[in-house]
Amino acid sequence: MDWQGQKQAELWMQILLLVFSVVALATGYIIGSFRMMMLIYAGGVFFTTLLTVPNWPFFNRHPLKWLDPSEAEKHPKPQKAVVSKDKKKSSKK
Repeated sequence: MDWQGQKQAELWMQILLLVFSVVALATGYIIGSFRMMMLIYAGGVFFTTLLTVPNWPFFNRHPLKWLDPSEAEKHPKPQKAVVSKDKKKSSKK
């Protein structure tokens, strides 16, 4: 799953869970059944999980371009700057 696919999956997850929770709450309130509300919400969580967790092909529309190993060797990693320890300590008087 590429970066934009992850963003899309998270957006779908949030929207679907919100929709299923509102539908479950309204249905449970109208029918007067807590059990029915929980079953609808659990079904929504299950459906959302099936839609957003697997690596479906529509989440891979923008693949990343990685460097070849031979090309990566030509571009060395940047080195960390060395901090000198010659700083004078100030003394309080």
